[in-house]
Amino acid sequence: MNRQIIDMIEYPEGGILSKEVLKNDEVDVTLFCMASGKEIGDHTSTKAGTVYVLEGEGIFKLEGEEIKMKPGVFIYMNANALHSLKAKENTAFLLTLFK
Repeated sequence: MNRQIIDMIEYPEGGILSKEVLKNDEVDVTLFCMASGKEIGDHTSTKAGTVYVLEGEGIFKLEGEEIKMKPGVFIYMNANALHSLKAKENTAFLLTLFK
């Protein structure tokens, strides 16, 4: 399966949009599009995962460490790691969770 991820990006006014890119027995890949100023508060996942920033700018907080989100940034999270994020401008990223 081939997809042009950039063409899938669209920003909801004042919200967050998620689109499934790939889901199988091994991984879940989801495109997240966050409107400027939107936040996702502290939470965890039972699965390890990665975040790959496609466009925009924001702050990703992982286990107390602030990581600047900008295009090309790749973040790895262990399972059950506490994290949150805030979009400083419209921001898109791919979230991959490993089963």
